[in-house]
Amino acid sequence: MSTYKKLLEFARDQLKESGISDADIDAWLLLEHTFGISRAWYYLHSDDEVSEADALRLLKLVKKRAMRIPLQHITGIQEFAGLEFEVNGDVLIPRQETELLVEEVLGVCDGKDVLDMCCGSGCIIISIARLGRPGRTVAADISEKALALAKKNAAKHQVNVEFVQSDLFAAIDGSFDIIVSNPPYIPSSEIESLMPEVRDHEPRLALDGTKDGLEYYRRIAAASGQHLKKGGRIYLEIGYNQAEAVTKLLSGAGFCDLNVKKDLSGHDRIVSARWL
Repeated sequence: MSTYKKLLEFARDQLKESGISDADIDAWLLLEHTFGISRAWYYLHSDDEVSEADALRLLKLVKKRAMRIPLQHITGIQEFAGLEFEVNGDVLIPRQETELLVEEVLGVCDGKDVLDMCCGSGCIIISIARLGRPGRTVAADISEKALALAKKNAAKHQVNVEFVQSDLFAAIDGSFDIIVSNPPYIPSSEIESLMPEVRDHEPRLALDGTKDGLEYYRRIAAASGQHLKKGGRIYLEIGYNQAEAVTKLLSGAGFCDLNVKKDLSGHDRIVSARWL
């Protein structure tokens, strides 16, 4: 038999050997997930013995993480905007940077109709619906599997969101006060250089922004005006070096009052604009 402390140390060492930079954090999260324990409980019981069967349950998960399978795909959850979302290989894992997009919309969404384009797990629109007071909330994605998971997350958080399977605006009816989107924006040539967790396990459909990473912004900029009310606003997450290109696309499509917001790392992250 082994103890919780020895298992945690073994897990950490295995993950470090596999080149995982957050080995300490991931080892703890796998221990916590496997046994359903808190840190306070662990400190009181770290020398308690663990049965061989229970130890094997943890070691199987450590092996998966050592193979660079994302931690969130192993645990099946990711926290976002203070809420817990189910995730799997059919959707992009919600990132902390995207919380800034939600924060921007929450400040202006009271009573407003909101459309989330390329919704994935639903983390953006569900967070807006749960934490804000919007009017109608609609979310669209081309992936049927992504929408199925987003619906589960909406039910989990008890919010009323309409989900539409659509290639961008193709199946969208009506107009909105706000359009929000975190579309695929990584240039195709850069996909292979991404971390294995992203490159090999997250859906390419949610990552690949085609040759220059800007194709979805072109399409969204060109079509958004047809689905925005007068004075409506658009909020887009962007790559760190895409602010100039995206603002030009929006300006050329008839948007004004363009604004770029930086994330906590100092990188350009959100572009917003108003429809004339």
